Amino acid sequence: MTEFVLYGGKGGVGKTTCAAATALAAAERGTDTLVVSTDPAHSLSDSFETDLGADPTELGEGLWAVEIDPETQKDEYREILEALAKDLRSVGIRMDDEDVADVFSAGMPPGGDELAALDRLATYAEDDRFDLIVLDTAPTGHTLRLLDLPDVMDTALEKTLSLRGQVRRVGDSARRMMLGPASYFGSSNRDDEDILALKGRMERAREALTDPERTEFRVVLIPEAMVISETERLVTRLREYGMPVRTLVVNRVLEDVEEDCSRCRSRRDRHRERVAEIEALFPELEVRTLPEADDEVQGTDALGGIGERLS
Repeated sequence: MTEFVLYGGKGGVGKTTCAAATALAAAERGTDTLVVSTDPAHSLSDSFETDLGADPTELGEGLWAVEIDPETQKDEYREILEALAKDLRSVGIRMDDEDVADVFSAGMPPGGDELAALDRLATYAEDDRFDLIVLDTAPTGHTLRLLDLPDVMDTALEKTLSLRGQVRRVGDSARRMMLGPASYFGSSNRDDEDILALKGRMERAREALTDPERTEFRVVLIPEAMVISETERLVTRLREYGMPVRTLVVNRVLEDVEEDCSRCRSRRDRHRERVAEIEALFPELEVRTLPEADDEVQGTDALGGIGERLS
């Protein structure tokens, strides 16, 4: 079964670099790997120095990458809403095409980014090309909404199915009263396959992401007090969701400095203290460190060195 590694944390701490490097290292070991960006502000293309689209792009032997575009899912979700609107109109409840269009006029509805990400993730997990999926998640708030979504959608879709069933029964009763036996001619029972399919994908995504045999969530942070505090809250929330958190990646740790630079030595020592603080706060987690880079980490050569330290 497909395995998952998720990188999460505060914005700007280096999640994309970690995800890209991990995926590259896995592919070089012979694991067919897909790295997925679920962050609406994608930067995975920059990491690989290539253009990525809404469908997986093969970057090399055993390595694919994709930046999920919620707009590509819009038509599918719109069809579900249109089906409900048609049922409502059949019993005299006004929800016309303009109402449906208004929901989508400014792009995806609220939560649409997370819905599209989870929907695509469930689809990729069933693609036999990929043995490992590495996720570059959006900043903390988006990630928590992503993890909330399966339960929220399960309830919402159940209610949608129930509402459609009730509306259809009312409509059928009215037609029978007005038309008698003739009401059965030309009528159709619209199935709920699209809604049930989406519901099934949400359930499968939830099962996969909370399965400790298949999934690991790695939290990325930098050696700063505020980021450490946010990480502590994030780890607590992730455990509440049942997410298998095993590793913390402390990025941008100053390691090698000029000994005659007192300011550099002081900053290095402060970073060492922060790393020690992190290890004390999370004794049950593996803590890995990545060095502070002089330049932005881009391209397979630069990612290769990071991947070695994360493997």
